[in-house]
Amino acid sequence: MRLFSLAVVMSFALCANADTLFYGGDFVANFWYSDSLSNENDAAVHGNPYGSAVYQNFIIPASQSWNVTGLFSNDVMTLAPSAAYWEVRSGLSEGNGGTLVASGTGADSYQLKGAYDEYTNSVSGLNLKLGPGMYWVSVVPQAPDQQGRSYNTNTFGLNSVGTQMSDEQYFNSPFFGYNFTNADNLSIYPRFSDGVIGTANPEPSTLVMFSSALLAIAGFRRLPT
Repeated sequence: MRLFSLAVVMSFALCANADTLFYGGDFVANFWYSDSLSNENDAAVHGNPYGSAVYQNFIIPASQSWNVTGLFSNDVMTLAPSAAYWEVRSGLSEGNGGTLVASGTGADSYQLKGAYDEYTNSVSGLNLKLGPGMYWVSVVPQAPDQQGRSYNTNTFGLNSVGTQMSDEQYFNSPFFGYNFTNADNLSIYPRFSDGVIGTANPEPSTLVMFSSALLAIAGFRRLPT
């Protein structure tokens, strides 16, 4: 009975409360604006569903699946957006938008993050289940009646969380005439300050191995000395 209770407790621990599962890293102030890319839908750079968007990749380990409840991007901006459009894609490559896994528009809970008018634009209340593999996330502030600008901030990985592949970020802009081009084609952009919030759950095969280990422990009995 104690071993069964232990298994329940440990399984519950593997399915922790929502947390930051991936984060590209903090803004590099020395590269303010010069190493950021347009990420916006406003009166200056507009389109449907955006004028321009940055796609940052993240990797879900083979041993996990994620239940994504929120997404965010950090942007240097002079906007007051009321909403944000978001996408998760897979299979991006040069000139190829890959597969749209999920998308939507939600309330933008934007708030000042740091200096240089950097804001966190976040959407919450999602229920997106993703299996192991590489994905790309984009969160674009929506302020179609405002004349400000928004730039997804660049980072070299300070305080980053999770796994990603550098130099595999993409920029798509119907407004500027770019079709899912690698950000390296525009300058040096190793990664962007975007993130994923949710819970990480073990894949079924991992649970099977975990359960088998518990059964093996349960089958072992120390002989009296």
